Amino acid sequence: MPQHPAPVIVTVSIEPPRQAEVERLLDASTAFAQSLYPPESNFLLDIATLERPEVAFYVARDGERAVGIAALVAEADAARGELKRMFVDPAARGRGVAAALLERIEADAAACGLVEIVLETGDLHDAAQALYTRHGYREIPQFGQYVGEAHSVCFAKPLVAAGKAFPPARNVR
Repeated sequence: MPQHPAPVIVTVSIEPPRQAEVERLLDASTAFAQSLYPPESNFLLDIATLERPEVAFYVARDGERAVGIAALVAEADAARGELKRMFVDPAARGRGVAAALLERIEADAAACGLVEIVLETGDLHDAAQALYTRHGYREIPQFGQYVGEAHSVCFAKPLVAAGKAFPPARNVR
């Protein structure tokens, strides 16, 4: 019988992006995107943007080790948020890290009153597209800065909103 990797038991919390191990994941995410797409097709938020008040930055940890990251950017009208910089350490892929990040982000977004999460990924990111589809995201027409971008594939997922304030309080380590 084939062996499957054991699921990673992760905790997901809002943390500052300016941490060495988190910056390692951001750098790996950037390198991966740049290996697939030309510079004009990469829409990666830099660390200064990830620190802005309208951004909630999430870190998934296996014990103390950071194994995944993602950010949720609240739009000015606060009706929807955009998922950005979703990345899982290659050694932790296929073990539920991305699902844990999505579940926490979706719960926080709904609790804050957001009604939809939108995102953009690349046309060569087959695993990412499959992940989003499995989690209830549907492909939508390109939006915002992605309109007309040859490599952009956009998705959205409606949420059941429950609250108002965004972003949620930041956990500081």
